[in-house]
Amino acid sequence: MQDASSSTLIASTDTRVDARAYWLDARTLRWPGMPDDATYRLVGSRNGALALHAVGHVQGVDVELPLGPVATAPSAAAIDAFRFVPAGAQRQLSERDARTFRTNVAMQWWLVREAEGGRVIDATYIQSPGLLDAAFDGDTAPLGPAVDAHGATFGLWAPTARNVAVCVYRTGHAPAPLPLQRDDAAGAWRTDVPGDLRNAEYLFLVDVFVPGIGIVRNRVTDPYSVTLTTDSRRSVVEDLADTNDARLAPAGWSHRPRPAPAQSPVDMTVYELHVRDFSVGDASVPADHRGKYLAFTDTTSRGMRHLAALQRAGLTDVHLLPVFDIATIPEHGCVTPDIPHGAPDSEVPQAAIASVALRDCYNWGYDPYHFGAPEGSYATDAADGAVRIREFRAMVQALHALGLRVGMDVVYNHTTTSGQADTSVLDRVVPGYYSRLDATGKVEHSTCCENTATEHRMMARLMADTLVRWARDYGIDSFRFDLMGHQPRAAMERARRALRDAVGRDVPMLGEGWNFGEVANGARFVQAAQGRLDGTDIATFSDRARDALRGGGCCDSGEALRANKGWLNGLVETPASRSNALHAADLIRAGLAGTLRDYTTTFADGRTATLSALDYAGQPAGYASAPDEVVNYVENHDNLTLFDVNALRLPADTSREGRARVQALGIAVVALSQGVAYYHAGVDVLRSKSLDRNSFESGDAFNRLDWTYTDNGFGIGLPRAADNGKDWPLLAPVLRNASIKPTHRDIAWTRDVFRDWLTLRATTPLLRLRTAADVEHRLTFLNNGPAQNPAVIVGHLDGSGLPGARELLYLVNTSPDAQALALPSEAHKAYVLHPVQRAGADARVRETRYDPNGRITVPGRTAAVFVIE
Repeated sequence: MQDASSSTLIASTDTRVDARAYWLDARTLRWPGMPDDATYRLVGSRNGALALHAVGHVQGVDVELPLGPVATAPSAAAIDAFRFVPAGAQRQLSERDARTFRTNVAMQWWLVREAEGGRVIDATYIQSPGLLDAAFDGDTAPLGPAVDAHGATFGLWAPTARNVAVCVYRTGHAPAPLPLQRDDAAGAWRTDVPGDLRNAEYLFLVDVFVPGIGIVRNRVTDPYSVTLTTDSRRSVVEDLADTNDARLAPAGWSHRPRPAPAQSPVDMTVYELHVRDFSVGDASVPADHRGKYLAFTDTTSRGMRHLAALQRAGLTDVHLLPVFDIATIPEHGCVTPDIPHGAPDSEVPQAAIASVALRDCYNWGYDPYHFGAPEGSYATDAADGAVRIREFRAMVQALHALGLRVGMDVVYNHTTTSGQADTSVLDRVVPGYYSRLDATGKVEHSTCCENTATEHRMMARLMADTLVRWARDYGIDSFRFDLMGHQPRAAMERARRALRDAVGRDVPMLGEGWNFGEVANGARFVQAAQGRLDGTDIATFSDRARDALRGGGCCDSGEALRANKGWLNGLVETPASRSNALHAADLIRAGLAGTLRDYTTTFADGRTATLSALDYAGQPAGYASAPDEVVNYVENHDNLTLFDVNALRLPADTSREGRARVQALGIAVVALSQGVAYYHAGVDVLRSKSLDRNSFESGDAFNRLDWTYTDNGFGIGLPRAADNGKDWPLLAPVLRNASIKPTHRDIAWTRDVFRDWLTLRATTPLLRLRTAADVEHRLTFLNNGPAQNPAVIVGHLDGSGLPGARELLYLVNTSPDAQALALPSEAHKAYVLHPVQRAGADARVRETRYDPNGRITVPGRTAAVFVIE
């Protein structure tokens, strides 16, 4: 008996792989592009023996079913689900033949087109999700392992499987396959195994037909795995509900103190953090905890003291980059390359990392293997499935003890592999169901990897069920969804309801609502994307102010890396770019107003209109219906850090102090914006990745965080050739400019100013308005319109009827020089500098002058907040 995922070929004569037709429901199919006046039938083989003879006859047929015209139209839901399928021949099975087909769904089936005399002129497989979702009600079938001291139940949804067995590996016993029984209504398989199986390992054996291969026996881990052995070779049975089991829960887990849920998502201020980055270079952490979950339990370490200080200042949430089971980090025997110290533009560091990239201990982790199990490389013992669970919980417990809620980055839009690959799970259980396919039956790859299909019922269920596990059994407080726009709004709402039912409250959901790929513009379903989530309380990241502040976009290269200046790094200082500077200022105001589509203001072109009428790269700048539908940020793990963007775009002679002040302005705009505030870990310590635009596998050297505040990472060497090599000639002289690298003083100043902004936002309810009506009523922009000074953004907030300031006025000056503005509407008011800034780390802000006649002078590169107390 093999002890890891593998496949064994049972029978095959199959070479055809295309699937150009679609099941629309349990009876109806469509073959796009085919004539409606031709003859079609279904042919099936029990042994996978179908073959098309040269003279046009199909060999190996055991069952054939006639197809007639559509007598009963598919439901409106089915028609909508397959609206992306082009027109073509549409046929239907009789009810009796549909029952026959359902009974024999595990066979090999072709749809064939015949000419007169029965000669087959074309044949194709049929994409099965529409059939499987209509014919099998798997929503309530028990899936995964359920265990207590007396026995275990194993459940697997596999409607196209011929047989399913489970191999349970118990100490001292040979793993004899135990057959599972099929539930024909659900398409699920189940068996009960007596005895105490806690900590037992297991694999499923699934006999299934795979197009292009034949009938195979897949030895495969459980899609609902609770935990796993090293490198996910076997699933492990554990009872997450047994919080008295010391193997699974740290002391005090059941009664741990836990921060109260946010009253509204807009009260969240988030710090996005990678588990390994946090501690791998922190000498104050015990060596065996560095880069691990347990580093968060070392409460006196520099990193934990840093997080504690952020929490005291006003940080509410830490969001962890992927911590589910990851396919691309070796859990045993991974290596950390030795990076020699050299010139700041040396090619050696990145070459050393690239040479061991597949064996390196580092990856961001956007490579899902098992959605509901903790990653083993962050545990001190990846071989023991219980250790992952206990140490993950210990991490959450420690962060909760600091007063920080814990968010989790989840990736349901793709899997790392598909088909019969070693790290493929879902496709080896139900081939062709869990992945989104193109018109020929190949897996779509617009997300970078193997796109999943959360529009299919059981993929949506897998997402909801595993999210519930993380929230209920691990205490996760919120979720951040990678490429959420590739998922249906309906699937996200289903998950939201499941979470609410499981934990008794709404769980905040944030995500990347980008609109691209085969699902773009609602081609297949209503997406969970920007502008399509009204009323859901699900938030999308807003790129409007982000791009205006930084300049350019995510994918700049070549001279654009320097030339695409943003509002923060020189756009307003370039006379020829005044129109661009004015437009950037309008987009920043849009971000400050929560990107609300119906918020009205006056634009630089003189129009007074809603933000939906403001252009952002051909899209409406305003798209949200409520502040809690928007996440504001200026930097996250993707793309260049803000410090690195500014290293490329600020004038080369910008002082270190000036660079720190520009960083602080980016931080300030996020803090002043309506919606959720989101910061990348290290933005507060001038984090650099040595100009690496995509450090997902660039190792510790390019991703490290230094909690001694002495080195921000700039000038380690040239970044990875794979994503940056074409731009090395442009990057090298920037890295050689020693005056860019900050000193300890610059880093410490930025750190302290960041904490001031956390406190200012946390103590100022006007910066966290709950509703669109409140934002529209209370927020007014001054110094806007055609005659504005685009170097200064000015916002006024009316606090009537709210606790705190009666009025608030903020001014953000991006120019290196002081700017004076005449604001007649603000004359003769009792403005004073915000108390946080009166006592804060930025001495320059206290040089801001308010004249009772309404004239305000703001020092260069300064953000000032005035209040009427």
